Amino acid sequence: MIESSTPPLADLDGYRNVTDLLVARVHTAPDHVAFEVEGADAASSGSWHPVTTAVFADSVRALAKGFIAQGIEAGDAIAIMAPTRYEWAVADLAAWYAGAVVVPIYDTSSPSQVDAIVADAEVRLGIGGTWRHASLLQAALAQTPGVTLGAWTMDAGDSPDTGAAASGSLLDLVTRGADVSDEELEARRASASQDDPATIVYTSGTTGEPKGVVLTHRNFLGQVLNIAAAYREIVNEDGNTVIFLPLAHVLARGLQLICLASGMRIAHLSDPSTVVATLDTLRPTFLVVVPRVLEKIQAAAASKAADKGLTRVWTAARSTAVAWGRRAERIDAGRRVRRDLGLRLRHRLFEALFFGRLRTVMGGRVGYILSGGAALDPELSLFFRGIGVPVIEGYGLTETTAPLTGNLPGRITSGTVGSPLPGLTVRISDDGEVLARGIGVFGGYRNPAHDEDAFIDGFFRTGDLGRLDEQGKLILDGRLKDVIVTSNGKTIVPTRWESAVEADPLVSHAVMVGEGKPYLSALLVLDPEQTREWATAEGIIIPLSVQPDIRAVTDPTLRAHLQKAVDAANALVARSEQVRRFSVVFADLEDRTLVTPTMKLKRSVVLDRAAVTVEDLYL
Repeated sequence: MIESSTPPLADLDGYRNVTDLLVARVHTAPDHVAFEVEGADAASSGSWHPVTTAVFADSVRALAKGFIAQGIEAGDAIAIMAPTRYEWAVADLAAWYAGAVVVPIYDTSSPSQVDAIVADAEVRLGIGGTWRHASLLQAALAQTPGVTLGAWTMDAGDSPDTGAAASGSLLDLVTRGADVSDEELEARRASASQDDPATIVYTSGTTGEPKGVVLTHRNFLGQVLNIAAAYREIVNEDGNTVIFLPLAHVLARGLQLICLASGMRIAHLSDPSTVVATLDTLRPTFLVVVPRVLEKIQAAAASKAADKGLTRVWTAARSTAVAWGRRAERIDAGRRVRRDLGLRLRHRLFEALFFGRLRTVMGGRVGYILSGGAALDPELSLFFRGIGVPVIEGYGLTETTAPLTGNLPGRITSGTVGSPLPGLTVRISDDGEVLARGIGVFGGYRNPAHDEDAFIDGFFRTGDLGRLDEQGKLILDGRLKDVIVTSNGKTIVPTRWESAVEADPLVSHAVMVGEGKPYLSALLVLDPEQTREWATAEGIIIPLSVQPDIRAVTDPTLRAHLQKAVDAANALVARSEQVRRFSVVFADLEDRTLVTPTMKLKRSVVLDRAAVTVEDLYL
């Protein structure tokens, strides 16, 4: 099969732009709780308070009036640079109510990155999460030609000494908008049509310079309404979720709109490390994560079992969960399964020992988890299915307004990223590249020069390699630009091997190398937190110091441990795809010149900094 399509489930007629989603929700359920906000007032820091749809809409309208009073015109660009928080949602919708175009900037971006985005998008006003973010935006605005309208912070209070002074807080903007009439605001809210730009999102640039992706109101409306229809079993008024992925990323932002339009309660967390501790309080029914989060949950369970001398018992429990998950998938697919009393009894035992406790760690109410952003190990997917929390794997890009494909409840196939979502088409080119067309696919980059090789026959070229199974579900095989051709002419796609090694908790990233070389080698980039915990348990000291170059970590005990992961990965691939030599390395994973804000490794930067280490693998 070379092409798969899914017809749309939603009609966009009756919607002019994204703001109509909030207008419709206010009309339907003004008193429904839309958000839970932490520390909503000074006397209640640390607790969570409900915010109804009507109250949220009032905040959006008040801030939108502030934007208009400050001088924002229809079509102007407003940049938002902040960690994930409730005020991000208010600012996003308020900018659209004012007729503006939103330009999200990751809160971890460097000053040079902020300067480049503000200049390229011709930003007129900036919103920072903190005074530091606002100061960075203010400095960038000061370098742009034309009249700009200042940078404003989500944090009220006095400004610390952070360089270029911010203009004030969002509360100040709200005050300025007091004289803007409801009629003027409504006219501005309705000024954008479906085909007008809603946002310009700059890609994180793993393989080249960042590009400004222009997404329209039609792109967002099509995705929100169709995905909400397809996943109504999960996203509905009875559910709630926690968003801790960056709202600067289109996936988290699209999820927020879907939840808002569907009545699903949202809580925001700016620090992902606090998620597990908060789940018991918020008790979400649905979570969106990257695979690394699932790997860490499983690794933590294994570590606790080891501390209690139950490693062999845990290994049996994990195998049982995978078998149970595989059985459930076969039942979903309508295939016959034999009765297995032994499996049923083992599952019941391990449910009492491990599985129920794992679900409690996740809050006790999670019905589904959506995994995206990177490849998910099929066995990990089966494991979570086996403990009673099915994982829906999906796939998409900024250019497709987040999800392009996805598994559906009751139709999950581990190892695939599902079928095209409603209103979308996936085609596989002759050289195996995944091509996309449909309601969520953007029309082009801000810089037309970036469009030259981006489209073919009306389809967007994703740059990913993949294939469609007999049900039309997409199986990803890696990145087109990551393909390695060895000196003996063998063409290697490294993704399967790399993903297998990354299943080891100590390995944050695996990077296969070997372009033009006689055999394949690899760099295994350590996860600092997991490595320190492992080293402490082993009674050894692993030096993890940041250096300009990426150099090998030579501890023999660590290397012997990771040799097992390499051997297991080699067993999964053909002989020509096996890695012969590897180096264990440490790198600063907080360095945004090395790792993108979505935790993807910039392969070319890694290979440049590790050039000496790579050469040593071929001596």
